[in-house]
Amino acid sequence: MGERHVPGTERDRTAWALPLPARIRQGVTTVMATDQTSPTSPVGERPASGTAPSAGRIPTTGGPVTAPVSRLPSLTGMRFPAALLVFLFHVSLPATWLLGDSAEDANGTVFARLVEQAGGLGVTFFFVLSGFVLTWSAREGDTARSFWRRRYVKIVPNYLVAWASAMLLIAAGTAAWPAFATLFMLQSWIPDYDIDFSVNPPGWSLSTEVFFYLCFPVLFHWARRIPAQRLKYWIAAAVLAIAATPFVTTALIPAGEVRMSNEPDVSGLHLWFAYVFPPSRLLDFLLGVLVARAVLLGRWRDIGLFWSGLLLVASYVVAELPGVPYLFAQRAVCVVPCVLFIAAGAFADVRGRTSVFRHRFMVWLGEVSFAFYLLHFIVLAEGRDLVGRLDSVPAAIAVTVAECAVAVLASWALYVWVEKPIVRRWSRPSRSGSPSPPAPAPSSPASAGLPARERAT
Repeated sequence: MGERHVPGTERDRTAWALPLPARIRQGVTTVMATDQTSPTSPVGERPASGTAPSAGRIPTTGGPVTAPVSRLPSLTGMRFPAALLVFLFHVSLPATWLLGDSAEDANGTVFARLVEQAGGLGVTFFFVLSGFVLTWSAREGDTARSFWRRRYVKIVPNYLVAWASAMLLIAAGTAAWPAFATLFMLQSWIPDYDIDFSVNPPGWSLSTEVFFYLCFPVLFHWARRIPAQRLKYWIAAAVLAIAATPFVTTALIPAGEVRMSNEPDVSGLHLWFAYVFPPSRLLDFLLGVLVARAVLLGRWRDIGLFWSGLLLVASYVVAELPGVPYLFAQRAVCVVPCVLFIAAGAFADVRGRTSVFRHRFMVWLGEVSFAFYLLHFIVLAEGRDLVGRLDSVPAAIAVTVAECAVAVLASWALYVWVEKPIVRRWSRPSRSGSPSPPAPAPSSPASAGLPARERAT
């Protein structure tokens, strides 16, 4: 935080102060405090004291947790596969360059059908992960102002670089109003399909995540007041609300005349309200908050990375089945497996289980994934202009792999030269003008980013 905090002062009593769990991890270099919790409390049972276990010290059945955990590298490593799903979906968007003479032909390719729901899954994963990790990494005595400052310096510089790059390279002819709306991250609030995905299309999810960050201090304060034994009911309610959103949307929101470019049967207004509109997507973020609380309180039954991963794959197959409503597939089909997989990653790190996502290379990819999420569409659009139409599968695969590699390299440069130094210098108010310590990275998304202090630390 960087600001001097005196307990008992007016600042300590402010309504905006975040009453966060004691001794929860502060950042990449912060050592977890060693709160003493019963090491043998089984998962699903409350600790004897009735209080929450310290972060990173989940009650276990397979033996005690012998050391506190200050990071969740598996969750960091999961970010890049989620961002890659969004990348693959954008590769498939209607374009005559990809094995088709028309947009309809491109939509009908096997590849396009296979990745039809990949973008929705990646975004949902980021939104849930964001709520989970922000809750996991919450800090004692933190204030809303300090929290928002960290999010701002993490998200905005990368976003502005990506926005400027898109305006220069692929969106130079954008009208003033869409350019203004996207510059100030307002696009997800506007019920206009063209504006929602204007300039740099992935940017809409950052516009939505900003709303999550504004709400987090209040949501976290509320979530901490939920008795441990009642968390399961609130989690179920959040899942049901997510599942109901597409049906409520089609029942109450006029369809309008605009249709999705890649799904002509789906209304642009329905997509906006069910998939883009920040209050609608807040349910995904809230679900992540509630599940993190359940894990920390020992009220979550872990099924492991293998089984939760298998369920995630199975749910994606279901989402791709003919007859499953598009918006329902985008919003609801994969959300429970996403939650199970994220929680399993946290358990794997805390219990020291094997996790491919904890490999150094996967963690590095996860660290640059926020930048990758923001830059990949620009690379794809420029690549299409450079190579022109492709008529063979091997050529399409080669170009796609090359574009992914270029996007990763550009993301690494953005991470090293912009994101990392700015976060290190400005994430907390410095004392005597000295640089502040580094803060953790986000969920790309989102984030996708997101997307943050949401980095799995």
